[in-house]
Amino acid sequence: MRHMAEPLLDRARRAGRRLRVNGDARAHYVICGRDALAYWVVRALLATELQAGRVRITLVVPERPRSDEPDGRDLQGVEVVRADRLDEVTFRRAGLAGADGLALLHQDDVGNMHAALCAQEVEPRLRLVVRMFNTGLANGVRQIFPDSAVLSDASMAAPAFVAAALGEVAPTHFRHGGRTLYVARRDDVRPPDVVCGVADTRDAQQVRLLPADDRAADLVIAEATGTPPGTELAARRLRRARRRRRPLTVLLRAVRSFATRKIGVAVIVLLAVIGVLGSLNGYAAHEDWADSLYLTLVTTLTGQDPNPDKSAAEQVMQVVLNLAGLALIPLITAVVVDGIVNARLALHSGRIQPERSGHVVVVGLGNVGTRVMAQLCDFGVEVVAIDKVPEPRGGALARRLGVPLIVGDAALEETLQSASVGGCQALVVVSTDDETNLQAALIGRAVNPELQVVLRLFDGHFAERIQQAFGIGVSRSVSYLAAFSFSAALLDRAVIATIPVGRHALLVTEVSVAAGSSLDGRPLAAVGRAESVRLLAHARAGQRLDWAPDARLVIVAGDRLTVVARRAGLNALLREAAPPPEDPVTPAPRQPEE
Repeated sequence: MRHMAEPLLDRARRAGRRLRVNGDARAHYVICGRDALAYWVVRALLATELQAGRVRITLVVPERPRSDEPDGRDLQGVEVVRADRLDEVTFRRAGLAGADGLALLHQDDVGNMHAALCAQEVEPRLRLVVRMFNTGLANGVRQIFPDSAVLSDASMAAPAFVAAALGEVAPTHFRHGGRTLYVARRDDVRPPDVVCGVADTRDAQQVRLLPADDRAADLVIAEATGTPPGTELAARRLRRARRRRRPLTVLLRAVRSFATRKIGVAVIVLLAVIGVLGSLNGYAAHEDWADSLYLTLVTTLTGQDPNPDKSAAEQVMQVVLNLAGLALIPLITAVVVDGIVNARLALHSGRIQPERSGHVVVVGLGNVGTRVMAQLCDFGVEVVAIDKVPEPRGGALARRLGVPLIVGDAALEETLQSASVGGCQALVVVSTDDETNLQAALIGRAVNPELQVVLRLFDGHFAERIQQAFGIGVSRSVSYLAAFSFSAALLDRAVIATIPVGRHALLVTEVSVAAGSSLDGRPLAAVGRAESVRLLAHARAGQRLDWAPDARLVIVAGDRLTVVARRAGLNALLREAAPPPEDPVTPAPRQPEE
């Protein structure tokens, strides 16, 4: 109990320090990042807290933007500090001393760890949220900051990409109140196992989240009863449907990649010339086709058989064939040398690959691509990976899993063809370059019009336009899917689960009702709102969850509400459950002296 109370005491001390220093009683959070995750985390904080006037946000960004994606420096109501190094000087400029929380959102595990150590010198006790790819470092971070959370946006977003590639719903599982729940299609679960409806996805152009009529939802939250979830079933079907590899096609592809196109054309043209001259020579010498072939080969390759008694036509053909032979020998040498070099390069880059079908092609082995590749392999799905660099972040894991890695630009058709994109089940494009991602998706769709494309785009508005213009039905922003979990961790609010539905995200969380709040004294029916918030369970203070509460039950202070909600709906519910703002203390009127 004492350990749990220490963070609350620390926050109370910091609040008192803020009042003494600058008279500002608002909670202060410092966010350090340089990409879209920082942008979406700041937006989530602004939507949650700024309207209530309870938060002040300082964003630390590099001097110059590192890419075209937003990083939050242009958002209104945010203090921006520009610095390329996260050290004690930068943290003091950002006002970290006395702050309530710090979010380190750079894509550098070691750099974030170093920044956490520097932050400890400025403010030993604060809420710390760290973005890390290697979550195994979490224990080390907690030793430094007991009140901390280590999150991986790649781990949060990868299941959504995997499910989209397999044509299923995201494999979201969570345990709450003694029950294991997961998201599934209504047709795949028994009616008694359904807890509540989540979304109506039958019209892909107009997905309805949390519809008013719960029975209209084809996507539901269900209680696990031991049957495999939809994604695992889809992986099993994919393995059964995979066709056998064709060895003849593999041989032809290897021969085709043996030499460059220019050398191949030169050899073909020269052989055609030799064939024509050999035929004319045989015709002039009145030889049959077998003797003509023999004379042509001997004359071309050795230059032998000089004979001054031959006719003029035979002598001319013999001289020309000797000249052609002089050109053929170097070309043969060039083909051999070029073929050996190309073969070694192709083997190193993975371009000599057997023809495949029914597999999944993953473009980009960064943080997200590595997680997607690993989860697909866990399901037993065959994967081919593509990356521009020979040693990407997930290269070592790909070798351990036996996943072929093709080194090349996915925006080129030949690179995608080497991965057998024409026969693959899905193309998952998750590199960090929007332009390359879009080109790879369009080329893949051109090669295979029925191809399932899972596209990662950082700009949400751009993604929506791409979906409408090119008919690419699935495009997801990793940062958007993970941002609310990071912001909730910074505010010390537990997000039980995040449910991705298309480009939307639903949140499962538990809300505590404060005394004197807007919800205090109202019936449970006031919690739910169509297409915004749905109540899953209710519990009195110190009691177990009731998964089928009476809507007429009156809410009292200390009640816990488990809800699934959209972001805007959850923000509104949190404000209604929060304590009322304290009135400013006014001095008592002075009594007249008697």
